[in-house]
Amino acid sequence: MNLEIRNLEPKELWNKFADLNAVPRPSKKEERVIEFMKTFGESLGLVVEIDKVGNVLIKKPATPGMENRKTVVMQSHLDMVHQKNADTAFDFDTQGIEMYVDGDWVRAKGTTLGADNGLGVATIMAILESKEIVHPPIEALFTIDEETGMTGAMGLQPNWLQGDILLNLDTEEDDEIGVGCAGGIDVTAERTYKEETTPEGTTAFRISVTGLNGGHSGMDIHKGLGNANKIMNRLLFDGFENFGLRIHEIKGGSLRNAIPRESFATVVVDTIQSEAFQFETSILITTIQKELALVDPNLSIELEQIEAPNSVMELGVQEGVLKSLYAAHNGVYAMSLSIPDLVETSNNIAKVTIGSGAIKIECLTRSSVESSKLDMVNKLRATFELIGCEVTTDGDYPGWAPNMDSAILKVMDELYQKINGEKAHIAACHAGLECGILGQNYPDMDMISFGPTILGAHSPDERASISSAQKYWNFVKQILESIPEK
Repeated sequence: MNLEIRNLEPKELWNKFADLNAVPRPSKKEERVIEFMKTFGESLGLVVEIDKVGNVLIKKPATPGMENRKTVVMQSHLDMVHQKNADTAFDFDTQGIEMYVDGDWVRAKGTTLGADNGLGVATIMAILESKEIVHPPIEALFTIDEETGMTGAMGLQPNWLQGDILLNLDTEEDDEIGVGCAGGIDVTAERTYKEETTPEGTTAFRISVTGLNGGHSGMDIHKGLGNANKIMNRLLFDGFENFGLRIHEIKGGSLRNAIPRESFATVVVDTIQSEAFQFETSILITTIQKELALVDPNLSIELEQIEAPNSVMELGVQEGVLKSLYAAHNGVYAMSLSIPDLVETSNNIAKVTIGSGAIKIECLTRSSVESSKLDMVNKLRATFELIGCEVTTDGDYPGWAPNMDSAILKVMDELYQKINGEKAHIAACHAGLECGILGQNYPDMDMISFGPTILGAHSPDERASISSAQKYWNFVKQILESIPEK
């Protein structure tokens, strides 16, 4: 129950998180949470501004004695990724997130938790509401639509912010201080095809790939997690090559920035081949499950015999699609040569939708090197154009180049070591953060990113560490107290 969450320490943080999670806040549908933040700021008697794209800015004067410190922009995004398990009945447009405590973790019941980036939003709300926490002048910036295009950050008007330092609260490991991130771009391949009447003498099956962990297509891309779209294509390719399988439809994945956890396909094979197809497929299923046992132990692949559909894909197009999806790169493409253990470039084959005469394949390519990002895009474009697809790109956003001479980095590095008795991990990440975009309009602003430990972001396994939130909250308060003078 959310009451259980409200009793966690620090209560200031968890109560604001519970308040926020009661408000539906899908990306591109942030009207309710924008109004929620406006009402919240005005209830505190603070100046609240909303720009033309929907970003919210709340200004709070410094506490007595801190007026001469540099102004700090505390920034988080209002939207959250909406993912749920197939067997979970939940409407993200109307329901608040249902949370519970599981040991040291806060989780949601069959859905994403919204800790990404709700804990950052809740942190800023708690600071704004507090009458006791010492802090410099604060500009609280709440951006919209970070998860599906970063259009809030892109649309942020120049000269709206006056702050000298930006604290982005969107990193997901509490021992990490973020100084850089990858850029990204959406790649979409589409074409139409002719449907053919389902051949006579066939048996139909529904193939279901479920139970994968999924995860963040940036932060988790190096973990070797199963991609439901690639697994499904492997099954269909084998069925086509050996038994002449024909496809009626495929629906796999749901969001570009989430490693796809589920895929479903309706197919037919000649009835005379039905038993052999099932036997061969069962062997392949076991093989795939063994390959992924260490990272996706709950992977389930099922064949269910169903009533035959009326149509299947045009044969030549089907063959091209299966081969192109097999060839299309998924996962890590290149590791950074300048930062140890950092993924430089990757691609996530996020969504595959085939049916009713239309094909749509959606990818998210990320890279901290612009030329490598373009190389990956061209590789995908070449792969899909070979089968007659029109390939388009959208949502291109820049990376954030590390500044190891950052003044606020030095303050936070020394403060972290003083508090915790060990050095923080100073790193760039493969996820997309808004700092790169914000830096285009505010090139002189000193930026840093940090946050509490959150695992499984962008999946229903998302969970936030309670003990980490306590550690992080103490760090936030001491950072604000240690902001240097102007």
